Amino acid sequence: MTDLDFLHVSIADQMLYGFTGSRLRLRLPVSTALNGVGERNGSGCTPRGRHRVRARIGEGLPLGAVLRGRRWTGEIWNADIHDQFPGRDWILTRILWLSGCEPGYNRMGSVDTFRRYIYMHGTPDSEPMGIPRSHGCIRMRNADLLDLFPRVPAGCAVQIGEAACPEWSSATIN
Repeated sequence: MTDLDFLHVSIADQMLYGFTGSRLRLRLPVSTALNGVGERNGSGCTPRGRHRVRARIGEGLPLGAVLRGRRWTGEIWNADIHDQFPGRDWILTRILWLSGCEPGYNRMGSVDTFRRYIYMHGTPDSEPMGIPRSHGCIRMRNADLLDLFPRVPAGCAVQIGEAACPEWSSATIN
């Protein structure tokens, strides 16, 4: 049921906006990097600019499935497993793996989004949304990611920008 052809992640409002053509279809809270924006490898920043969804990982996995190295560990996240691994950067439920489209800015060399393993992924629901806290990825609520995942095809365009989008934050979703 892929129906979205463009995603916009706004760093300023910590929101993901999904579009079909020019019609706003979806608005979801996210959490981007604690270190802010930046493209350099090892920066822990969320990369800006034009991207594409290069890979979709986790189709059919249960809500809260724990992923390591883009593979399901067989575990389902819960408070007990969370306590066993304090400080772990949890990647849960699904992965939309991004690839930059702008050579020298977010593609190739020391600024390559794909080689930096920048994903849109689920995170424990105990983590706040709307507050930058990730290590560079775009974190989402697991239920939101389950809604988004089947609607986003491989190759879907993704723009990550710093500006707020006030017209989208109050727009009616249709």
